[in-house]
Amino acid sequence: MFTFDPYSPAVDADPFPFYKTLRDEHPCFWSPQAQVWILSRYADVAAAGTNWQTYSSAKGNLMTELPNRAGATLGTTDPPRHDRLRGLVQHAFMKRNLESLSGPIRDIARASAEALRGQERFDFIEAFSSKFTVRVLFAALGLPLGDEQTVRDKAVLMVQSDPVSRAKGPQHIAAYTWMQDYAASVIAERRARPQNDLISHFSMAEIDGDKLDEREVLLTTTTLIMAGIESLGGFMSMLAYNLADHTDARRAVVANPDLLADAVEESLRFNTSAQRFRRCLQKDLTLHGQTMREGDFVCLAYGSANRDERQFPNPDVYDITRKPRGHLGFGGGVHACLGSAIARMAIKIAFDEFHKVVPEYRRTQEQLPWMPSSTFRSPLYLELTVH
Repeated sequence: MFTFDPYSPAVDADPFPFYKTLRDEHPCFWSPQAQVWILSRYADVAAAGTNWQTYSSAKGNLMTELPNRAGATLGTTDPPRHDRLRGLVQHAFMKRNLESLSGPIRDIARASAEALRGQERFDFIEAFSSKFTVRVLFAALGLPLGDEQTVRDKAVLMVQSDPVSRAKGPQHIAAYTWMQDYAASVIAERRARPQNDLISHFSMAEIDGDKLDEREVLLTTTTLIMAGIESLGGFMSMLAYNLADHTDARRAVVANPDLLADAVEESLRFNTSAQRFRRCLQKDLTLHGQTMREGDFVCLAYGSANRDERQFPNPDVYDITRKPRGHLGFGGGVHACLGSAIARMAIKIAFDEFHKVVPEYRRTQEQLPWMPSSTFRSPLYLELTVH
């Protein structure tokens, strides 16, 4: 008898066979383990992403939500509150002028790549992507140098869940508490001495007299640190994973770095790190013969939608010439990722510099250790050998 448990290590390791069965045989599936409905087809997931009146984010968007976060961040609010928050956060992003970060991002990427020169084998995550993402995030947000490794470790813990209890464990809650205390201290410092960084701009963002309140500033900052490290770092590791496994694609990208943009989009479709997010139904709804009730939680399986042959021909083929329009690698609808532009820019710059130093590489392990998370999917360790 088929079942789907989004907390299962087997799903972390390879969700795609499960997704195909869901799409073909159970497009609206009740997961007894997770107590959530699973939507797996592209059309259903994309439609739900735009229909916030029915599929609400106000009770949280992570499959296992962090305490007291819902209702105060972009991902955990619905319009009109979401629109207000997004406007204020976008205002802060515009004031920061993120395009001006391209030079510093390239400097960070070049230094991170040069540190690998001469190494024949290394963990891509430990040696490159984690160092790069943390330094970029610190530069963009204006976080004080000195706590980079601890901040990364706590952010990675925050997005994990316990596969046995199917909930956040004490270590995950403790990491979240630490991150809130850390963010609060930085916010207080920036309010006393503002700088040209995102936290300063969040703290003082104002449109027609409206400002973010204390809780919104704190939880938005905390969430951006978490999402910035995990989303950017997780996706970088997935892109390296894909290119390491697809020699022709990697060599094409190395020979012509302009193809990196296409490789990034295809990786976002083919193997995104943002696999599943949660919504709460605001009314009874019948879909594919199943009746979901008001108050039920629904999982939008973005990773499955991106492999739906009803939307993408030959979806299990990694093809950097595909140009996959409408993929859900950065979510969709009102909750499309606000940081997607800087993420795309940073990833392209990072791999351009990485490939100058390490043009040829492959994976050394058949089986990888995967992060235990019902929402995100990325390896904990990705050893590459240079050849």
